[in-house]
Amino acid sequence: MGAYIEIQPNPDKPFLYLGDEAYSFAEIERLTAGTAARLQAQAGLRRGERVALLMPNGLPYVLAALALLRLGAVAVPLNTRLTAAELNWQLQNVQCRLLLAQGEFSARARQLTVPALEMPPCLPAALDAGTGFGRLALAEDCAILHTSGTTGKPKAAVLTAGNIYHSAQASAQRLGAAAGDRWLCAMPLFHIGGLSVLLRSLLYGTALDLMRFDIDAVNNALSDKPITLVSLTPTMLARLLAARQRRWNRQLRLILLGGEAPSERLLARCAAEKLPIAVSYGLTEAASQVATATGALVRQKPGCVGKPLPGTQVRIRAADGGEAPPGCPGEVLVSGPTVMRGYFGDRAATAAALRQGWLHTGDIGRIDQDGDLHILQRRADLIVSGGENIYPAEVEAALRRHPAVKEALVFAMPDERWGQRPAALVQCRAGAALSAAALCDFARERLAGYKIPRQIAFVAALPRGASGKLKRADARKALEDALSRP
Repeated sequence: MGAYIEIQPNPDKPFLYLGDEAYSFAEIERLTAGTAARLQAQAGLRRGERVALLMPNGLPYVLAALALLRLGAVAVPLNTRLTAAELNWQLQNVQCRLLLAQGEFSARARQLTVPALEMPPCLPAALDAGTGFGRLALAEDCAILHTSGTTGKPKAAVLTAGNIYHSAQASAQRLGAAAGDRWLCAMPLFHIGGLSVLLRSLLYGTALDLMRFDIDAVNNALSDKPITLVSLTPTMLARLLAARQRRWNRQLRLILLGGEAPSERLLARCAAEKLPIAVSYGLTEAASQVATATGALVRQKPGCVGKPLPGTQVRIRAADGGEAPPGCPGEVLVSGPTVMRGYFGDRAATAAALRQGWLHTGDIGRIDQDGDLHILQRRADLIVSGGENIYPAEVEAALRRHPAVKEALVFAMPDERWGQRPAALVQCRAGAALSAAALCDFARERLAGYKIPRQIAFVAALPRGASGKLKRADARKALEDALSRP
């Protein structure tokens, strides 16, 4: 294969569907070339420079991402739900050279600390576009995505083009990749789950149907359009099923679930309706999928995520540092060509995560006698709400910045719609008075809306064990007791 891979899809085949609009590979290539030429003329981008993207799913996002790939620049997708303070931190953390924005996010972009360039709704084709999307240098950095960190600050995972390419190849071997595939993606492109679908479609030479998540629109697409694959979080699928009144189209061959563990109730309904479910375990640091269960395995082993994808190795690390025997829980370690290069600008975090060729995920799992992986707990205290990762440490740090707050303990509460929601126990300083509404307003200036605790109880002291360590396991009962008092 060498150090490069040529991207030369059939120019006449459809590549991108946006509502009723369809674009061939040739049309997208010409528009991408025009976008790249504009970025070069206006910003003089060089290979390896980092460029942030702040925009919704749509044609401008696709063109910007592919233009950066063509120029050898590094895309830094930004979560559109973050506050200005959170965005500025991420921009500075990876030393972004430029910010590309579009639509309703252009005004916010102009308030940030990095020079912003607005992407128009569509761009003219370049006259010297040439043919094909060019060559990917597999060793070069391709994208940097921020992933929540246990210390309360996100970490910037650096993915190379090789990570993306090997992930695409391994996923195709597990899920299949047919010439006539049309992959519906309503996941945001700023998540690895959405970005990987875009880049895989490019590498496979297959079609992508890109949408924003709207229950009626996605349900209609899954009935009226010849969709063959769709990527969803379990929360998204549950909401679609709750509103669904029509038959699925007959071409649909796979519903890929990721981002959080599906409930037994959801899996039972999928089995009853004979839906073609695949359950995946993945993470940003491994360019999306690590292991995926398909077909009968999903029904036979609820909670199982199957065997590692081809080329990926997984082992379970016991508490003593050795390999855990089959069936015994421990930390999930991952190795293979999809594993990130490291965390940008953070040698300590990189050294802690990448040791002797293995990515230490922090997730807890076990491997059964058949070699299938089961995930028992994601990243220690991680809260997964509607597919969004929330680390308690980050939220606790924001709450403690309020002058009336002495300590805070953030934890997950079950939520029928979102899977989980964040809640908090708060201990105020002596003599201080504070309401839950006021604390939420304070936190909203520093955190994205989905990170704000949905329930807050004020307590005299946080639950601790004999050693003084906070006991998150007791937090839920303490919350319920506090809220039940008059």
